[in-house]
Amino acid sequence: MFPYAVSAVFLLLFGIGVARDRRRFGNAVYLGLAVTFLGLGLLAGLDDAHPQVAVTVAVVGLLVLALGPVVLAGLLCANGVKMVRKEGRRPANLLSLLAGLGIFGVMALMAAALALRSTMLGIIVGTLLAVLGYVSFLFVCFIGYAFLYGRMRIRRDADYVVVLGSGLIGGRRVPPLLASRLERGREVYETLARRREVDRTPVLIASGGQGPDEELPESHAMAAYLVERGFPEDRIVREDRSRTTEENMLFSKALMEQERPGSECVIVTNNFHAFRAALMARKAGVNGQVVGSPTAAYFWPSATIREFAAVFLEYRVVNLGVCAALIVLGGLGLVGAAV
Repeated sequence: MFPYAVSAVFLLLFGIGVARDRRRFGNAVYLGLAVTFLGLGLLAGLDDAHPQVAVTVAVVGLLVLALGPVVLAGLLCANGVKMVRKEGRRPANLLSLLAGLGIFGVMALMAAALALRSTMLGIIVGTLLAVLGYVSFLFVCFIGYAFLYGRMRIRRDADYVVVLGSGLIGGRRVPPLLASRLERGREVYETLARRREVDRTPVLIASGGQGPDEELPESHAMAAYLVERGFPEDRIVREDRSRTTEENMLFSKALMEQERPGSECVIVTNNFHAFRAALMARKAGVNGQVVGSPTAAYFWPSATIREFAAVFLEYRVVNLGVCAALIVLGGLGLVGAAV
């Protein structure tokens, strides 16, 4: 009963956190802990289950533990090769490939520790697995809650739709990634417009400044894209100073506060970026929900790893502190083994 009680406590904390503010990474951790302890409770209950059920669960669990890392690493490597072919060799495009190779490297180190029967190498592998286990738990929490957050209903009373820029092709053309955001922004605008009174028609803010390799601000190209496809030009505001997502939030907030103080908004970005953008919006004091637009499937793994890394480092004091503590414990184990 103890695991179930702990799971219920974390589920309650999750519900309170979501009610207070959906845009909190703590919500993801609470949900992850609730599911983890629920799983532990179910495993503990196998002692009272039918023997065939217990054996089936044990076999499936062993197969997942044995084959899961191999399959995952292979898929990540394959995705990494595809990313390099389609998007080039920029560091951000190598993340899934590096993650896959890293998993294979850890498995090779584990095999070496078993083959050599080395206590010290075993402690090093154990410490590495503890750190990776902590990071992997947070990563699963991030993905799980990001999935849930992306499926929350759009708020009905928003006054603004803010579409975040993402760079231009050839210095002036809207790329497919940004076009996906703009089309999603149009859908959200039309949904809000049908719910609002005529004198409170929502406004779409195209947010994006001019980069060093661009011939015009992103927001101007974004507005032109929408107008060419029939969007009412008088319902578009161009925020043309921002260079980063944080600036997108801050400068768009200033425009909204100037026109309609205390207004709410729906922020549009790509689905892999939605939850992190929501965390940024909360930090910037923007009263807005974030929704995502579709992204090519091959792009998602590397992009998600990058987003998680940024969130992990956002809470670096806690996360690096936990990792450091695990490494210190491993170091003490090495010292003890040497003595």
